Amino acid sequence: MAMQTFKDYYQILGVAPSASNDEIKKSFRRLARKYHPDVNPGDNSAEEKFKDIGEAYDILSDATKRQQYDRFAKLWKQKRTGRTTTKTRSRTPSRNGAGNDVFDQYPSFESFLDNVLHRNGAPRPGTRVETDNPFRPTTSKKTYTVPSQAPRDVEARLTLPLDKAYRGGRERIRLEDGRSLEVKMPMGMVSGQRIRLRGQGTNGGDLYLKITVAPHSVFRLEGPDVVCTVPVTPSEAVLGGAIPVPTLDGTVKMSLPAGVRSGARLRLSGKGYPTGVEKRGDQLVEIQIVAPKEISDRERELYEKLRQIETFDPRREL
Repeated sequence: MAMQTFKDYYQILGVAPSASNDEIKKSFRRLARKYHPDVNPGDNSAEEKFKDIGEAYDILSDATKRQQYDRFAKLWKQKRTGRTTTKTRSRTPSRNGAGNDVFDQYPSFESFLDNVLHRNGAPRPGTRVETDNPFRPTTSKKTYTVPSQAPRDVEARLTLPLDKAYRGGRERIRLEDGRSLEVKMPMGMVSGQRIRLRGQGTNGGDLYLKITVAPHSVFRLEGPDVVCTVPVTPSEAVLGGAIPVPTLDGTVKMSLPAGVRSGARLRLSGKGYPTGVEKRGDQLVEIQIVAPKEISDRERELYEKLRQIETFDPRREL
C-alpha cells in the first residue's frame, strides 16, 4: 500500500545518514550532471531519476526539512514493522517544537512530502488544520500545527551564449532541481552577474541566477567593447574599400582604409555591449591580412607581374 511509496533520500543520493552538507551537495551535483535531461534526451527513466535526485537534495540540504524527514522516516519504519513504542507515541515536543504525533497524521509518504514542500495546496508553515489520524483505530479529528520553515535564498548557475546574453529577453531554463522556469533576462548580461527571481527559492525565498557568458567563436568582450578579428585579402588591404563585418546586431559594411596593416584595430562606434540606458561600447575590428594558399593560373600570372613592378620593400629597414 502507501508504505511502498517511501523514498530513502540518503540511498538516492548515495550518501550515509550522517553525511555532511558538503558531501550531500557534492553527490547531488555529480548525479544531477549524470542524469540531467539535456544529457539523456528522451530517456524517461533518467528524467525520473533526475527528479528524485532534486527532491532528495531539496529535503536533505535544508536542516529543518532534513530533521523532519529523519524523524518521519524513523516513525514510518516503526509503523511498518509494528515496533511502535510508547515513546514514539509521546506528544512531548521535540527540539523544533513538534512531537511525533504531528507525523502520525500522514497517511502516506507523499502526503508528508506535500506538507514539507508545500505542494498540491498543502498548508503553509504555521497553519493549524484538522485531519483524521490514519494510524489510530478511531476516526476522531485532531488538530496539529505544520512546523514553521524559514524562507531560504538559493543560487543556481546559468551559462548563456554571448548572443543571448547580449539580447536578453524571455528564456526558458531548467534548474538542477528539475524545475523549468521562464525568465525575463535583461539585455547585456555579463559573467558574474546575478539575476534575482523573487519567491523561486526554498520556502518562498529568492532564487539567484549566477550568469556565465560562454566564449564565442567570433566575438570576445573587453569591458564594454566587443572585439572581432576580420580577415582581408592582400588586395583589399592595399586598395581599401567597403568590406562586410559581423556585429552582434548583424552584418554591416565598414570602410577599410587603403594600405591597412595586419593587426590594426578599426572602431565601429556604438556597436559594442550595453553599458546603460541607450549607452553602448564600441566594436573593435582587428584586421588580419590572409594570403591565399591556392590560386588560379591567371592569378599567379598577375602576381608575377606585380612582383616585377612593385616598389614597396617591407624589409628595407632590416
